[in-house]
Amino acid sequence: MIIDIHTHAWPEKVSGKARESLESSFRVRLVGDPTLKILLSFMDKNSIDISAVAAVATKPDQVTSINDWLFSIRGKRIRVFCAMHPDFLSWEKELKRIKESGDGIKFQGEFQDFYVDENRMFPLYETIQRLELPILFHCGKELSGTMLVRSSPSRLAKILKNFPHLKVIAGHFGGFELWDEVKKYLLGKDVYLDTSFFFDYLPKKEVRSLILAHRPDRLLFGTDFPLIDQKKDLDFLNSLDLPEDLRQHILYLNAQNLLGIS
Repeated sequence: MIIDIHTHAWPEKVSGKARESLESSFRVRLVGDPTLKILLSFMDKNSIDISAVAAVATKPDQVTSINDWLFSIRGKRIRVFCAMHPDFLSWEKELKRIKESGDGIKFQGEFQDFYVDENRMFPLYETIQRLELPILFHCGKELSGTMLVRSSPSRLAKILKNFPHLKVIAGHFGGFELWDEVKKYLLGKDVYLDTSFFFDYLPKKEVRSLILAHRPDRLLFGTDFPLIDQKKDLDFLNSLDLPEDLRQHILYLNAQNLLGIS
């Protein structure tokens, strides 16, 4: 089995606008249209069994409609990390909906204009921890290089200290282009690190070393599709000559356990 813990898709009617915005902001060329249909086609081509689609609400009034769509696409092959915004007033009610119909929550401080360790976030984290919902955080710099870093490894470490039972997935191996901070604050800790936008940004030897330095039960395969072709990251992972048991934990066993997939 292969589970991609970090992908994105938009409804067909807004996918064109989403693609234009992503390619302009990140100065990259997407590997395909950011739609569910295209994601499934890449999954079929690359023998990926399950993908988790994550969504970010850049405005509070987007939360409910985004999650309605995510609930509608969730199924055997698609799991969903739902939208939440720090300024969304009915957050307690929405978190209950997510617990019933979703799989987790996505936060992206750079797009949502908040620092991940702000005190105002603590009531949300406390409730999310109680509901045993995982949170996928964007961590580190943005590809554009033009935004404040609101989700550094040091800030994430404060969350882990205050909420020791919170299920945290630190995207981009804990902090895109902040690898020294990742080593200092996150490696070996009780935090999931996904591999999205981690491969190819360091020498292969160092990538392998960082993976081996973290807890084997807290590593997740993720690609950030459609920014990255899933095959490219699968090939990279398979080229690292990792122990087979660890490779299986990264590719599916850890995600299977985290998401309760039988």
